Amino acid sequence: MFLDNRQVAMDSVLEALADSIDYFQDNHERLKPTLRKALQPYFEARAASMRELQELARKHLDLLPRDADVERDDYMWLWSRLKSFVGDDSQVLINELLEQERVLMQALSTLFTHPLPEPIEPVIEDCWKNCRALIRELYRQQKKHQRR
Repeated sequence: MFLDNRQVAMDSVLEALADSIDYFQDNHERLKPTLRKALQPYFEARAASMRELQELARKHLDLLPRDADVERDDYMWLWSRLKSFVGDDSQVLINELLEQERVLMQALSTLFTHPLPEPIEPVIEDCWKNCRALIRELYRQQKKHQRR
């Protein structure tokens, strides 16, 4: 079965959400406790939004969830670890998290160009707000860690 453009856009958002959550969870122990504590609420909210979106996408867009790209996750983790050898681990992680947010913002922007069922709109808007708030927090944390 082929997906229409709206389904593809939703699938991209779900994939970007899952990737960002996976990256945070995979690197949870590498984060300094203060950074982990500051970021945890954003990712908890994101996980709840993703579960809700998956259900809504299944119900309103006939979109079935798919598995994450494990090879890509392994590559991202390895690449991040290698960069940490030549730079500050916290800064590397913050930059990687910011890149994840950029990908998510692009996917959300694309999805916003399609007509969406009414129940999906507020969840997508919440994802957008969460993403913007997390970006602000990441930049705040980046400045804080640069001063050290």
